[in-house]
Amino acid sequence: MIELFKQPNIDWMGKAKYFYALSGLLLLAGIVSIVSQGGIRYGLDFKGGTNVDVRFAQPPNIDRLRSGLAAQGLGNSEIQSISDIANPNANEVVISLEQKGQGDQALDVSKTQIINALNTIYGASNGSKPDFNAATPTSLAAFLTQRDPLLLSTNAGDRYSQLAKKILDYRDRNKNGVLTNFDDLSNVNGVTPAVQSAVKDNFTLGAFAIRNVEIVGPKVGAELRRQAILVTLYALAGMLVYIAFRFEWVYGAAAVLAVFHDVLITIGFLSLFRFEISLTVIAAMLTLVGYSMNDTIVIFDRIRENNRLLRRESFADVVNKSINQTLSRTLLTSGLTFLTVLVLFLMGGQVLRAFSFALVVGIVVGTYSSFGIAAPMVVAWNRWRGQGLATSTGSAAGSKTRTSSGASGRLAPAGRR
Repeated sequence: MIELFKQPNIDWMGKAKYFYALSGLLLLAGIVSIVSQGGIRYGLDFKGGTNVDVRFAQPPNIDRLRSGLAAQGLGNSEIQSISDIANPNANEVVISLEQKGQGDQALDVSKTQIINALNTIYGASNGSKPDFNAATPTSLAAFLTQRDPLLLSTNAGDRYSQLAKKILDYRDRNKNGVLTNFDDLSNVNGVTPAVQSAVKDNFTLGAFAIRNVEIVGPKVGAELRRQAILVTLYALAGMLVYIAFRFEWVYGAAAVLAVFHDVLITIGFLSLFRFEISLTVIAAMLTLVGYSMNDTIVIFDRIRENNRLLRRESFADVVNKSINQTLSRTLLTSGLTFLTVLVLFLMGGQVLRAFSFALVVGIVVGTYSSFGIAAPMVVAWNRWRGQGLATSTGSAAGSKTRTSSGASGRLAPAGRR
């Protein structure tokens, strides 16, 4: 097994107060951020509404876009720029409008309002020519079939359907969904000068294209929010029962409190960096719960083994030695996982940005909490419980009190197999 450290001897329990102080500062920063923003920022999945993904031919002026939406009565809409390392020049924004009414009709109205506002702001076609960047394979194929620029006598419909698909695939994949010059169509296999001329004469190039529209009703969003909270609490409760049975209830309580601490800090960081809580973020939270709990159980298991072997040492020393013995394993597994999710955060694109960010923060905080929060809580409980019990012969849980020259009386927890 690869070891990063050779027999480390770090007094982790002696630094417990610094861990508590760091966690307190992080929790406080997150709470202040959430309160200053008027609460947790929920995504479309939870609050309901309409998200319109818009890609522009040129970098959009966000101030102009915001003022234009406000002039159309959409001043409550949110605008989020999208960019990443893989595609830094995407010229893409997501416009979100919270749902106010009820029913499918109200949802469709929100979508129409945003699209109409964009058409007004950027001077869309007056109707004489359709926008090529808004064309669909069906509409383009119908146009080509009607004009028949290739002078096909048979199977014109099938041939033009295939050609329309090639043309729009080129627009979407090579031009990020927004064509800025009809001359670029000459790069598409099968596009002749006659086809290119027909498209150029009968279409116009708009300043933007609607890439995607997501609509979620407010009732569905509220139900998803309730279920997300319940599933997280169920996961924590199940882990509490398992660890209490596997070790002792105090170990389970400490592990669950540490994981709860991880989730709160991660939510605080999401608020600080203005990420929204969506279903993918909830998935990241549940992944974090399992990952952090695994690290904690590894340390607790080593504590239980050493507690039976090192009978003459204080419980705090046993915990320190256990953490030091598992330190290389913890940092190797956490470090490799961290690098993976960091690459996902940098290169995964906007769709996975909040998900990967939650994992990046969660893995760091979850690893630190295993030895900086969970273990010190067990030691603190052991010290408090051991006061005045130095001469006890046992406890209801089967624990034994041991005294020695190295430990002036403590109640050492004994785990069950």
